[in-house]
Amino acid sequence: MKLSIRKGFSFGLTSGIITTLGLIIGLHAGTESNIVIIGGILVIVIADAMADALGIHISEEAENKHSEKEIWESTIATFVSKLVFALTFIIPILFLQLTTAIIVSVIWGLSLITLLSYYIAKQKNIKPYHSILKHLIIAIIVIIITHYIGDWASTLK
Repeated sequence: MKLSIRKGFSFGLTSGIITTLGLIIGLHAGTESNIVIIGGILVIVIADAMADALGIHISEEAENKHSEKEIWESTIATFVSKLVFALTFIIPILFLQLTTAIIVSVIWGLSLITLLSYYIAKQKNIKPYHSILKHLIIAIIVIIITHYIGDWASTLK
């Protein structure tokens, strides 16, 4: 896989998982509403995927090392991967009881981060457990913080 595409894919996948999990956990704690959570995911799919794609685009331009083609490859890979992976979190919410869907979503998201971390570690010829653990800890911190923010927000009613 070309570096520009790998960069965009990795960024989009990671951002899509972390952002969507944070949103799901926070909205679940604050509202316990399937409709609100699905609406939030759909907003993330469009607004945040476009924002991240533009962010990677500008970041790549600022490096002044990449061709226009490479910049667009990273941009499109970021958008598409974020869009696709964020949308996958709607599936359990549509078909499972909400509490079960949240658990499935967390397992799904952490599994994807584990697989990506393993792949990256193998590409760098380093032991995967350190990379996996570091990335999972960050994801779990986001989950915990967004849960408590959702709890707090629900008291503002």
